Amino acid sequence: MLRDITLGQYYQTESVIHRLDPRTKLVGTIVFIISLFVFDNIWGYLCAALFLAVVIKISHVPFKFMVKGMKAILFLLILTVGFNLFLTPGEPLVVIWKLTITKEGAKSAALLAVRLIFLIIGSSVMTLTTTPNNLTDGMEKLMRPLKVFRLPVHEVAMIMSIALRFIPILLEETDKIMKAQIARGADFESGNLIKKAKAMVPLLVPLFISAFRRANDLAMAMEARCYRGGEGRTKMKPLVYKKRDVMAYLVLLVYLAGGILIGRILL
Repeated sequence: MLRDITLGQYYQTESVIHRLDPRTKLVGTIVFIISLFVFDNIWGYLCAALFLAVVIKISHVPFKFMVKGMKAILFLLILTVGFNLFLTPGEPLVVIWKLTITKEGAKSAALLAVRLIFLIIGSSVMTLTTTPNNLTDGMEKLMRPLKVFRLPVHEVAMIMSIALRFIPILLEETDKIMKAQIARGADFESGNLIKKAKAMVPLLVPLFISAFRRANDLAMAMEARCYRGGEGRTKMKPLVYKKRDVMAYLVLLVYLAGGILIGRILL
């Protein structure tokens, strides 16, 4: 299960999506997420599915690698869909014991499931095709107008980048600790939910210790290199928009406008 989490990982390959400016990919991800909540019918979601399929194909990242990340949120997906399916009032379709599935509940659950799946896969495209350093630079550039409100933009971007970079490291550390404790007789699989939760306690203590140790080592390394924040710092490779980024923005605009228009016309 831990190896199935792809958030924060970078997939090295050569593609147009990889060469895009990180700001373009960040804006594209935000636009795609917004579109999932703007579209409210099957035609809009078909446009989103087609757009996402084309982007994945162009990125040259294996689709199986992206879908693998869905296993980590499967429980949350089932729980959310179940609540919408059985707790939404409306016209009854199926009655199971004291639970009633309504027409409105089935529609709401289906749309929510599609939104969550597309949201996770769409966000994975950005993290899998963008290095943490480029992601930090892109976020810092996009949030630069917030400096007017005295927001430490560079520090916020770096915190988010470090958090993303630590996810695969901590997952690998968790896997090592679990294997070490299983070799010593620990059981993480059998028993009910409460017993499984109790079995995870001996796992959390060494994991937190390892996380704090890594954070301390990182802080000492940054201090040793005289890091004093983003004020006055320059970039060896400054971000510059290119023709492909302009084309990507045009494609995003066409996608959003086309999805809304198709949904309104075919409704």
